Amino acid sequence: MNPSRSMVRRLARPRAVPAPAVDAAIAIVFLAVVVVDRTQEPVDGGAAMVVLSVVLTLMIAGGLVVRRSFPLAGFVAGTVGLSVEALAGISSAVSPYANLIGIYSLGLYATKRRALLGPPMALVGTALYFAGNRDAAALEGLGVLFSWIATWAVGYSNARRREEQERARRATRQQAIAEEQIRVARELHDVVGHTVNLLIVQAGAARLLLDTDPAKARELLTGMEQTGRESLADLDQALGNLRPASHPAPGLAQIPELVHRLTDARVRVVLSLDPALQLPRTLDLSAYRIVQEGLTNVLKHAAPCAATVDVHRDGDAVVVEIADDGPGPPDQHVPGRGLLGIAERVSLCGGVLEQGRGPGRGFALRAVLPLP
Repeated sequence: MNPSRSMVRRLARPRAVPAPAVDAAIAIVFLAVVVVDRTQEPVDGGAAMVVLSVVLTLMIAGGLVVRRSFPLAGFVAGTVGLSVEALAGISSAVSPYANLIGIYSLGLYATKRRALLGPPMALVGTALYFAGNRDAAALEGLGVLFSWIATWAVGYSNARRREEQERARRATRQQAIAEEQIRVARELHDVVGHTVNLLIVQAGAARLLLDTDPAKARELLTGMEQTGRESLADLDQALGNLRPASHPAPGLAQIPELVHRLTDARVRVVLSLDPALQLPRTLDLSAYRIVQEGLTNVLKHAAPCAATVDVHRDGDAVVVEIADDGPGPPDQHVPGRGLLGIAERVSLCGGVLEQGRGPGRGFALRAVLPLP
């Protein structure tokens, strides 16, 4: 690794300072300012008042230290310390600002239920504070109360906004997980469902030919082995495993092989595929899966029969058409998972799907997938 590039990366991503260290630093700054203030204006009343002043100052500083982990206790400690200072006549000019931090932290970090205690506690704290400052005007008290409640409101609204953002992030993550689960389930259905149906038909045909035509039976069994191996490779891809570059995701180029396998399974397929048609990777896979699932439905519900597959470009879209001459669906036909999966794929591509009885008999589907 290039040392200079590594250094740039480290400088570009400074490590965040832990929150407890930040709060401890705030408390230390508060204590330092109080010491300076007390040096300029010493506490009157003897040693007892000095000790009381130190205790109250440490109480307020302690509230700053725990303002995130215990916001309600921190604000109570700050309010009590500030009020007792005022009642004892040893108020510090810095203490009210520390309490602003405390009430903001109460609104921001406390649970919603505890945070709502902020305004009434601010009212009580203001009353106690000005009870020890009788020279202060009533308007000044209202101003302090307003500043406390406004500061609390800013913290409270920020907390609610954070909660909403976190809910939105959770919803987005859950939606992404659900979509990925649907995608994997769809891939598994397309891969496993098609293969299992094909293997069942091939196994049945091999069983019937085992005594009368052993050579053909062996050919079918060999085809079953090849189909199983290809299905395992497709299954690896569907589960997100790495695949060699020599085994890319299936697409239009693999449709002839797919048709050939089905031709050996009681479905005579006529394929019309434009060899010059090039599609983006996602659309290429979707077109392949639509053909695969469409032919699987033919195999399940119409075989033995003949089917046609037509994949061509029509303007700014690629059209996939599959039709068979089987008995066709019943009048009260309800689409199964396969057709629902095709519909979902087409919808994700922004396309249109038409399905139903063919012009004469059988079943037909037509998917129009817009090109990007």
